[in-house]
Amino acid sequence: MRIAIVTDAWTPQVNGVVRTLQTIQAELENMGHEVKVISPDLYGSIPCPTYPEIRLALVRSGVVGQAIAAFRPDAVHLATEGPLCFAARRWCLRGNVPFTTAYHTHFPDYVSQRTGLPAAWFWRYIRWFHGPAQAVLVSTRSVRHQLRAHGVANVRKWGRGVDLKTFAGDVAPSALLADLPRPIQLYVGRVAVEKNLEAFLASEHPGTKLIVGDGPARGALERAYPDARFLGAQFGADLAAIYAGADVFVFPSRTDTFGLVMIEALAAGTPVAAYPVTGPIDIVTPETGAMSERLEDAIAAALLCDRAACAAYGRSFSWERSAQEFLAGLHPIDPVVMDSAA
Repeated sequence: MRIAIVTDAWTPQVNGVVRTLQTIQAELENMGHEVKVISPDLYGSIPCPTYPEIRLALVRSGVVGQAIAAFRPDAVHLATEGPLCFAARRWCLRGNVPFTTAYHTHFPDYVSQRTGLPAAWFWRYIRWFHGPAQAVLVSTRSVRHQLRAHGVANVRKWGRGVDLKTFAGDVAPSALLADLPRPIQLYVGRVAVEKNLEAFLASEHPGTKLIVGDGPARGALERAYPDARFLGAQFGADLAAIYAGADVFVFPSRTDTFGLVMIEALAAGTPVAAYPVTGPIDIVTPETGAMSERLEDAIAAALLCDRAACAAYGRSFSWERSAQEFLAGLHPIDPVVMDSAA
């Protein structure tokens, strides 16, 4: 099968959307499928206001359409709600080419936090953007319910997985953590306002607060919380060893739809503490972590969880199954339709 994936999120960005798409591409290609990724690096772009790490492609729909048509895909997937997928969407609708979309992040909440404007305004765009899609792929049941409550139909599940060759319960803890006061409370992810990191850093549970990742809020948070340890971005075996050495993984975000880092931590045997919101409520169980509106309570309860149970549960998240769900959600394109659109 030939699959065209259009996305506004791609390298050199480091986030869950990019990691998901890269992993799914690799899984699909291992299955024998051919995947073409159409991303902002192929075109001229400008930095996103308030989020310069994200590049916004400046391209006409016809140009994107030519790239899709030249590939002659059997299915088209629009992964994000940005300008590149906007252009692809317009071309698909003009040529009656069916497509699927995905809802990776709580876009209305993110934009609302960055602009101060009501999230309800941006839900109108979400309904409009995803409305014509043959299917909208989402990571969890609660996200599916939320989208349907906001008037988005044709929602299908597309779960996530863990790289079990890297993140596992038998990894030796990182030497970087050896002399830190316990318990070590770990956060991994972007260091940005929408991740609600201040709630974690201001929490009163004793021990060491460890931040792995980078982003626009890092400098201000390092100055405001000098007792916290900021290690910057870590990858692969180094990141796995940090997960393994932590006592609890803290996920303070209230706006993520899933949170790959949570299942990576669990696969490493580290329990999760979080708020009882979309994302954690679909992942965290009483055996593998705790949720509370008071983050200190969630941390204290999660520290009592059995690490072996966490690792066993984390291993249940498979990227192969994720790729199969992605394939099942795609909508085939009649070759005659593609010929006409081209």
